[in-house]
Amino acid sequence: MSTVITGLGLVSPFGVGVGAFWNGLRSGGSALASARRFTGTAEPVGEVPDDLGAPRKRAYLTRALGEALVDAGLSGVPDDALLVLVGQAPWEPGELPDWDEFVGPAAPETLGERTSYLTHACASAGFGVGFAREAIRSGLTDTVVVAGATALNRYEYASMSAVRAVSGAAARPFDRARAGISIGEGGGAVVLESAERAAARGAPRDVAVAGVCCRVGTGKSAASDPELIEDCVRDALADAEADRLDYVHAHATGTPQGDQAELVALESVAADCGSTALPVGSHKGAVGHLLHTSCLPGITAAVLALRTGEVPPTAGLTDPEATARLRLTPTRLPVDRPTAAAVTSFGFGSNNCALLLTRDPGASGGRR
Repeated sequence: MSTVITGLGLVSPFGVGVGAFWNGLRSGGSALASARRFTGTAEPVGEVPDDLGAPRKRAYLTRALGEALVDAGLSGVPDDALLVLVGQAPWEPGELPDWDEFVGPAAPETLGERTSYLTHACASAGFGVGFAREAIRSGLTDTVVVAGATALNRYEYASMSAVRAVSGAAARPFDRARAGISIGEGGGAVVLESAERAAARGAPRDVAVAGVCCRVGTGKSAASDPELIEDCVRDALADAEADRLDYVHAHATGTPQGDQAELVALESVAADCGSTALPVGSHKGAVGHLLHTSCLPGITAAVLALRTGEVPPTAGLTDPEATARLRLTPTRLPVDRPTAAAVTSFGFGSNNCALLLTRDPGASGGRR
């Protein structure tokens, strides 16, 4: 049973909406700048520019979820659907400062019994999509909504600073001068349905989640193991019974070791696919690393690249690493009739995920 993407929603440092994100990404610009609301650092961050209310984490989730449902042509989460929330698990309100911008948010009361929570570090949203596809393929439901949000907060920022992952300048994925990540905030949501359900109600069904690999590497805590990354992408391709890639929207946070490990892995995968100039890009130099929800902007970028035939530039990339079979993207790149894109997502604790999205130009297209 094919699982298709019928709705997308996003809040990012470029603003509210998928359109704001895509236009900002296509421009090659960056929303990373000195913090205005967040007081925990002098380093560049990706802040949502709009005041959507407090707590910010819930506000970002609510706006992204609402946009995804409208995009899918739904008035709300269907009665037989599952909601998968990715990120820090909800917890009792505490007296610690900014606690509600760190934990949760919990599901709305009306959806509580139909909600699952998944936490797999910075690969959480990718694992959520994998869980959603399995729920649909098993016949448990025909519709799953995966959603999450992150807000800049002192706890997660301190944890990234403690492991020396944060760059003093804006992140530069795949650049020779990269020095670490920039942390961002926002929210995202994706509506997934069986192709049969989508067809029955006339919903978009041109992009499918054709292949998934979610893997936790035993005994390897880092998020930068080239063998595990390579295995994940290979297994996602095998799961989709595909031997072609037109684009990779990479995890690529801008750390020296993480980006290098991903390049090594993708070089090998490109060789298997017979690619000599496989386009590879990242959004994290534009909006920062959204931590648990970082895969949702990646999925959005990959879906729109498949639909438009245009790979967006990687902001911050001015001096690309040398590659043999990959084409890193400091500028926009047209791709002729793309049909397959991979989205990679990796996290501490050796949480590794790769998704293979395919587009059928003959199927009903998206609303964007």
